[in-house]
Formats: sequence, structure tokens, C-alpha cells
Amino acid sequence: MALLPSSATEDARLLLVTRALRGFADGLVSVLLAGYLIRLGFTPLQVGAIVTGTLLGSAALTTAVGLAGQGLERRRVLLFAALLMVVTGLGFAGLSAFWPLLLVAVVGTLNPTAGDVSVFLPVEQAVLAETVRGSERTAVFAWYNVAGTLAGGLGALASAVPEMAARLGGIDPLAAERGGFLFYAAVAAVVAAMYRRLSPSVERAAPAGQAPLARSRGVVLRLATLFSLDAFGGGFVVQSLLVLWLYRRFQLSVATAGAIFFGAGMVGALSQLLSSKLAARIGHVRTMVYTHLPANLFLVVAGVVPSAPLAVTFLLLRASVSQMDVPARQAYVMALVPPEERMAASSVTNVPRSLAAAIPPLFAGILLDRSSFGWPLVLGGVLKALYDLLLLAQFRSLRPPAEP
Repeated sequence: MALLPSSATEDARLLLVTRALRGFADGLVSVLLAGYLIRLGFTPLQVGAIVTGTLLGSAALTTAVGLAGQGLERRRVLLFAALLMVVTGLGFAGLSAFWPLLLVAVVGTLNPTAGDVSVFLPVEQAVLAETVRGSERTAVFAWYNVAGTLAGGLGALASAVPEMAARLGGIDPLAAERGGFLFYAAVAAVVAAMYRRLSPSVERAAPAGQAPLARSRGVVLRLATLFSLDAFGGGFVVQSLLVLWLYRRFQLSVATAGAIFFGAGMVGALSQLLSSKLAARIGHVRTMVYTHLPANLFLVVAGVVPSAPLAVTFLLLRASVSQMDVPARQAYVMALVPPEERMAASSVTNVPRSLAAAIPPLFAGILLDRSSFGWPLVLGGVLKALYDLLLLAQFRSLRPPAEP
């Protein structure tokens, strides 16, 4: 915590801890989920339906909270989300029929992905943006993302504990995995207790009757459109598809690919800590573009090189710079909009990204079924590079308003 910016308040420290706790719990259950549902006797189609339900439900609830929640107390919204997380964990641990579990998936907080698009996101980002000076906002967002990513990786590793407990302790495997969801609920209870410690200064009252994004609608919608283009390109190269491509193209095993992407994830997370220094020197937009564009060129090259060592090298080079735009992007959006509109801005710029990324994997799978060549990597890299150029052209001159 001593590594946070000097102006960071106690609320910033609390939010970093809650982000890490949620990241660990999400990482754990995201790995356990599919196998747990199969043990319950569900078909792959039913598993897919539940995963889709979690994504669509989270997107809808996150959008609703962001757009309608500006008149609500932020601490109450966070407490509600934490209690919903408790109910979600208990529901998945205690229910075994498909339709009740699908209902819990849709209305709950379970996150089957590596990212964080949940009801917590718009509120935490809006609060976090106000816990430091404007000049240090990118740095605190970098630590926020690093905390979530590293904890998520540890949670994914911890998903092996139920299997070890079943094998070494003679516990029923289903009961051991059910314990993972009970742990998820317990983490949520701890998170709720920490939200209760947030100070009254996190609240921001919006003028009565003011619509969401009343003052910043135009710029937020333009950014959301560009961010969705970036996410659409990223949907061609989601991690599971990259694992499949490495196997089909170079016959790399899943274990080998897993080790590669674990290292890439750690490198990518830590690289975000450099984002604030770059943003202070060259600005948010140039930081986003000048780090993201080389990453996308590395991705295209990885798709066309003829050998596994070269492909892995360029994938790791991509990972070393591809996430440096994230804290700069988050800080830029928060700086452009007035405090009372930050929850809505976070929802509108994050949720469409997730929905856009859900479409391309189908087409990437068709391409990989037809050929082992890296067409998904080439298409994804080109689309993401187009986003970089459009972002630079439209926003390089738009700087956030001066802040006290």
C-alpha cells in the first residue's frame, strides 16, 4: 500500500484490497465453473447457456447501475453488489437443477472471464477516480488493475486445491468443488465489511432530474464506439482461441500454452505500472496509442511467422506492452466527465466492450477449422490497429479539463 500515489486516501487503499479479493474469488470460480457443472450432470450446451447468462446478466445489471445509479448512494450500491455476490456463491453451492442455477447466473455476480465487467465496476472506478489528485489518477488505476490481475492469477492457481483435497483427503470431488463457491460467498462477506468502512466523501450528489451523461454524452459515446472496435478485434484472439491456434499450428500442448500465457499475463499486469509515467510525459491518448499500436503489430507478426519460438516471442512482446493502455484509458475517461457522471461513463465505455468481444470467437473458430494459419491473429491485430489510428486522429487534441 505504500506504493500508492502520495495523495491516495484510505478509500483508495480499501478499494485496492476489495479489487484483489474479488479478483482472487473470480479467478477461482471461473476455472472451477465448467467442471463443476459437468459433475452436476449438465450438458456442454447447458454449461454454455449458464456462462452466457452470467455475461448477459452482468452486462445488463452493470449498465442499469451505471445509468440509473447516479441518484443512489455509492456505498449502498457496493453493499448491495457484495450481498448479491454472497447469494450467488451460496446459490451455486446449494442448487443443482439447471433452471434455478441459470436464474442465479443471470441475476448474480459470477464472472467466468479474466476481466472485470460486473456491477462493482462503474461504482469502484467512479470512487477510485476521486481518491487521488488528477495528476496521479493513472497511477492509482494501474495499481487497481495490477491488484485484480495478480490476484486473479493466484485464484486460478488455487482452483487446483479442491482436486488435491479430493485426492489426498478422500473428499467427494463434487463436495470439494462446492467448497470453492462457499469460499466465493465468504470473500463477498469480507468485501461487504470493507465497503462499510468507506468514508462519506465517496458520495457525489447529482442535480435533481439530471439525465445520465447530460454534459458528457457525446464524448462518452464516441469513446465507447472506439473501445468497442478495439474489443471486437480482441475477440478474435481471446486466450482460449490462442491456445487452440498454438496447438493446431505448432502442436504445442495445453500445459505449455498455459505456462506461456501465465507468464504473459504477469508481464502484462506489471507493465501497467509504467503507464502513469508515460501519461505524465506525453498525455493519456498518446500513451494509449503508442503502446497499443506496437502490441497489435506484434500480434499480426505472430500470426504469420513460421515457427513456434518466433510466434511465442512475438506473443510475449505483445503482452509486454498490450496492457499499458488500460490505466491510461480508465483515467482519461474519468477525467473527461464530471464526478456525478463517472458511474454512467464507466458503464457505457466498459459494457459494450464485453458485448463486442463476444461476437468474433465464433468466426475465429470457423477460420481455425478451415486453416491453421494465424488468420484470427492477423484480423484481430489489424482491427485493433485501426482503433489506435482512429483514437489518435479524433482525440489527440482533446485534453481533460484542468482540475484543482
